Amino acid sequence: MDEFSFIDAIKPTAYKQSALIKGIGDDAAVFRSTSDIVTTVDTFVENIHFSLETMDPFHIGYRVLAANISDLAAMGAEPAFYLVSMCIPKKWKQHALEEIYRGMDELASKYRMDLIGGDTVSSDCLMISITAIGYVPKERARYRSDAKPDDIVFTTGTLGDSRAGLEILLQGKEYKDKDYFIKRHRLPEPRVGFVLDLREIDRMALNDISDGISNEANEIAEASGVELTIIEEKIPVSDSFHQFSEAQQHEWKLSGGEDFELLGTVSEVHWPRMQEVASLAGTSVHQIGYVRKAEKPCVLIQSDGETKQLTKSGYTHLK
Repeated sequence: MDEFSFIDAIKPTAYKQSALIKGIGDDAAVFRSTSDIVTTVDTFVENIHFSLETMDPFHIGYRVLAANISDLAAMGAEPAFYLVSMCIPKKWKQHALEEIYRGMDELASKYRMDLIGGDTVSSDCLMISITAIGYVPKERARYRSDAKPDDIVFTTGTLGDSRAGLEILLQGKEYKDKDYFIKRHRLPEPRVGFVLDLREIDRMALNDISDGISNEANEIAEASGVELTIIEEKIPVSDSFHQFSEAQQHEWKLSGGEDFELLGTVSEVHWPRMQEVASLAGTSVHQIGYVRKAEKPCVLIQSDGETKQLTKSGYTHLK
């Protein structure tokens, strides 16, 4: 395998996006848009973000692109394009690398995303960097800074599933609904359709749950200058999540991360419409707290009748 034969192997044969003028094949891609353009980038490192111990190459590709698509969804954007750069060690063979791209393409096809470029270089470990690009109508992007006092705090889906799936894969034991939890870890589904159907709502704060709600909630509170209160008993979990220990449930709900659900705030006026849209999109949405004025931004958590501050937790790079 060499760089050019590999590029030829993964090069798309047709464009999905009508805005794409030139994709892979020149020094840069060209596309045209009348909307606001949203971009996001993430870098994933073998044995930190993914491992062949718990994933096949296909799952790796699917999951790393899902992370970027979830970021676009949290901004209210419709996915359109992505670029992939890889640092590749000699131990990775071409077939395995093509499987990574096949996983990406499987998910990208659901949103008609085009692969428009990237780069490949030699390295001592596998690293994947993805840049994703999406569109949002002018001045309609969603921001963490849009939470207001008296808003409802909500989350989509169920939390802690991905971390539970990882635990099952690592332990190798039998658990109830084992396949469900593993799928939630390996093949997460970003909440794109739900977000796009909410464009009529003029204001909401959104954050994707990649690092756990303890981190994501604090980011919204800090950006908006408000106090968020979360009621732990209202955090949605799967029916069989209770088979895990209380300590595991508590930790995974709040800081397990990588569920790629959405945490956000919305006004009480628009809450009924959000519930309606969620139902039509086949996505569950749950009220888990509320927003109040604050002299100092913070997140509080109520549990078993006690209220305390919820600080950021979970894995932090460079800490």
